[in-house]
Amino acid sequence: MKLVSASEMRELDRRALADGISGEECMAAAGEGLANAIRSLAAAHQLVDAPVLFVAVCGNNGGDAFVAARILHEEDWPVECWLAGSAQKPQGDALIHLKLMKKAGVPFQAVEDPAGWQHAAECGTDAEIIVDGLLGTGASGEPRGVIADAIRFIDTQANRALVVAIDIPSAMAVRADLTVTMGLPKTDLVQPEYIDFVGQVEVVDLDLPEEYLAQIAGDPELELIHSSDLTPLFPRRPRNSHKGTYGHALCIGGSKGYSGAITMAAQAAARSGAGLVSVLVPEAIHPLVAPAVPESMVHSSMPEGRWSTILVGPGMGRTATTTEQVLQLLETSTVPLVLDADALPILADHIPALIAAKCPLILTPHPGEFAALFGLKVEDVQEDRFGMARMAAAKLGCVIVLKGAGTVVAAPDHPLAVNLTGNPGMATGGSGDVLAGILTGLVGQGIPLFEAACAAVWLHGRAGDLAAAEKSQTTMIAPDLIEKLPEAFRDVSCR
Repeated sequence: MKLVSASEMRELDRRALADGISGEECMAAAGEGLANAIRSLAAAHQLVDAPVLFVAVCGNNGGDAFVAARILHEEDWPVECWLAGSAQKPQGDALIHLKLMKKAGVPFQAVEDPAGWQHAAECGTDAEIIVDGLLGTGASGEPRGVIADAIRFIDTQANRALVVAIDIPSAMAVRADLTVTMGLPKTDLVQPEYIDFVGQVEVVDLDLPEEYLAQIAGDPELELIHSSDLTPLFPRRPRNSHKGTYGHALCIGGSKGYSGAITMAAQAAARSGAGLVSVLVPEAIHPLVAPAVPESMVHSSMPEGRWSTILVGPGMGRTATTTEQVLQLLETSTVPLVLDADALPILADHIPALIAAKCPLILTPHPGEFAALFGLKVEDVQEDRFGMARMAAAKLGCVIVLKGAGTVVAAPDHPLAVNLTGNPGMATGGSGDVLAGILTGLVGQGIPLFEAACAAVWLHGRAGDLAAAEKSQTTMIAPDLIEKLPEAFRDVSCR
């Protein structure tokens, strides 16, 4: 999805108003989208009748908050709205919706001095969801006065309540669990330095004319991976299709003591729609892997078959045997290879083999594996994640999935794609193996490599978000992601 700057979004708003599109109606649409997002967040976290506190100011973000507060109040949600500053200052569309909110009976108070916010921070609130409706994309400079006090209040509550930011977290100082952005996502939302503040991102469609959106240039080298872009990758399946229609994925990996990685990768590949999945593991772990993946064919010597894609690396170990297997595949394979985990760092001394590969490649390194592959320090990779991913894709001529918070997908002749699904609960052993399996399953079905990589990281993160909402980030384990894949796929396909 196209990313736009704050100035481009303001120009879009100006054009809409100049062409007679009502600002009041746009604000109503934004507020309704915000209310929908809050409902979904509460449902995912199994919060029933969750108290919601809107913290707002007088501008457009405040107007969106006033609309959502009124809508939820009319549905009997326990809702309050606190204004940071004087209630006399709202004007324009925000004032219209403030009056409608107050008329509807939403409990409201204006907190005009620092002492009031300090008292609120000390006493806390029983709200389970707090909505940051303070500063939007039009703000500049450090927040001051009661706005800064209100931001500190929200931050003090972030450890015990879910936080929803409107359009963009205020001053990138509010740690949001969800950012509900209006019209189009903003470029700042995907920047690595802000990743800890943004959380998940939902985009509210304001029903603006398509030609308006098309004429905004946006960032030609950067885009957000969004579910709306992925839906066309999962068309309706023909009634007369069969298992051969959806590809045959081969997963190679595992070693003594490391049977789990390849097991989870194979399970994820099957769950991602591959028609057939075969697994090649050492004889020593065959009795462990075979019963764990009854839907797959498990072998301890290279089977005969016509593969549509091959995954190599999970749990293999960084040995001479692994190096030999990977180099042989690079030389002989004619189908796409997904290189993951132990298949990556061992190739640091064999970069020419990667460049000369006869088949399409996808590499899925985490920062440590990326650093080892290119002889870098992890800190250097993390300081320039966008640049590093672009460099690797250009140098190797392949698709690079640089994992981590804000996973990025890079490929020659494509804009860099950034994913914002996922959460810290996914920082657990085996999570990357699940991603490798999803990706392998999608590529095996014939989805183009770059698009498959974008879909895989989004679905992987979405499954993680669903698992965290149900089980908590702290208790999550990698199999929880596989369990939630069907629900994640529902977001991009109705069947």
